[in-house]
Amino acid sequence: MASGEAGPPSGGGGGLWVSLGGLTTRGRSFLAAGIAAAACSYVLGQSDLLRVGLLLTALPLVCVIVLHGTRHRVTGSRGLSPSRVHAGSEARVHLRVDNVSRLPTGLLMLQDRVPYALGPRPRFVLDRVEPGGRREVSYRIRSDLRGRYPLGPLQLRLSDPFGMCELTRGFSASDTLTVVPRVVPLPPVRLGGEATGYGDGRRRSPALAGADDIIPRGYRHGDDLRRVHWRSTARYGELMVRREEQPQRAHCTVLLDTRGGAFDGAGPDSPFEWAVSGAASAAVHLMERGFSVRLLTDAGSALPDGMGGHSGSSHDSAEAVGLLLDTLAVVDHSDGESLAPAHEALRGDGGGLLVAFFGDLDERQTALAGQMRRSGGTAVAFVLDRSAWPQDARSPRRPAYSAEQRLRALREAGWTALAVTPGASLPELWRTAGGRGAGSAPAGSPYGAPHMPHSGTAGQPGGITAAAPAGAAGPPVPSVPSVPPVPAVPPWPSGPPSAGGHP
Repeated sequence: MASGEAGPPSGGGGGLWVSLGGLTTRGRSFLAAGIAAAACSYVLGQSDLLRVGLLLTALPLVCVIVLHGTRHRVTGSRGLSPSRVHAGSEARVHLRVDNVSRLPTGLLMLQDRVPYALGPRPRFVLDRVEPGGRREVSYRIRSDLRGRYPLGPLQLRLSDPFGMCELTRGFSASDTLTVVPRVVPLPPVRLGGEATGYGDGRRRSPALAGADDIIPRGYRHGDDLRRVHWRSTARYGELMVRREEQPQRAHCTVLLDTRGGAFDGAGPDSPFEWAVSGAASAAVHLMERGFSVRLLTDAGSALPDGMGGHSGSSHDSAEAVGLLLDTLAVVDHSDGESLAPAHEALRGDGGGLLVAFFGDLDERQTALAGQMRRSGGTAVAFVLDRSAWPQDARSPRRPAYSAEQRLRALREAGWTALAVTPGASLPELWRTAGGRGAGSAPAGSPYGAPHMPHSGTAGQPGGITAAAPAGAAGPPVPSVPSVPPVPAVPPWPSGPPSAGGHP
């Protein structure tokens, strides 16, 4: 919550002469009438008319002096809930004005400064506030465009009870609303580069970056005495055990193409916003499944390694997701025309899953993208089909290179490539990518249907039989007999047998 006291009148300077500029039409009329009455009394020699002129002149001047002295008597505060919203969602702003003086205020008008993308400036008219009283108002804002939007400073227009003067006070406090990309839930398919548990081939490494045992720790009841680290024990004066081996988290790199020439149009329905939303959805989905996510753009790394990873606690995980979404909230088109910086950033990487959101690719950039796939790693690409999206007349025309050619070239390089057309559903594309790359998924797993390799020759694994063409000579090709299921072994009545071979 941002708060502050009302500052000097807007318009520069805080002197009394600036406050005189706040005289209303009524105040200026009273001042002119008073001066005229005083002049007439001097000419006509009427002392009573002089008294009336002095009263008319003094009244607006006194109102200006009183309002000028109340610049530190009114405080305002703003509360923003929440401070981070997804594109298309609403946030609520709460405003509160406190009268800390011993005199009641006159009519107040509040006006909060908001960017044009969030809508018109909200204005509120408040009745007089008693000494020590407060007034609270609120309004809603929303934006379909991601970004960071400053809110404030709050402006307060003060007026005296007679309506002689109006002064605008500005508060110094301000807030920032962060509008992050839309995040859509994705189905839990198996894309590769991950392990389902501690015993399913997940690599193990010493706990140099583990969540529990970063250094040799103190002895706990039940620890194996063979793991006592005697050098640390002698240093600390108590039993210390060696650090355990911790499972290494699966790694994933999310690549976002931000080249300005690769996308057409602007606005919430543009292909670039679809790509940014897709990158945010994929990164958040993978982080929730335990991946250590690295965000890259065509210009290089957008987040340092490990900053987007899934930590051990839910608080750290939420902080990592917030950092990633804040980065994507302000990402914009780059001036680059090549994917070479991203290729250099990926070179020498340790492998893992690679998910890329590409814009329009010509033949050269398609070949460069094909080289990004790491040997033995799983790579999934969502490629913009520029011919299907509305064309921008100002964008330069490129040589014809169809979407089928791009997809074919990427698939030959080992990518799981899918075309992105207007209205494409990312969850459906994600499910399709999981179906094409689920060759290692077990049957009946929640990651999707297993991939059954097949060919035109009989006897291939999977029990698929090739039918002989009509009219062909020779005996029919026999099918491969199915293997009978292995019977289940009943549990031992009193536990497994001992190492000596006797129960």
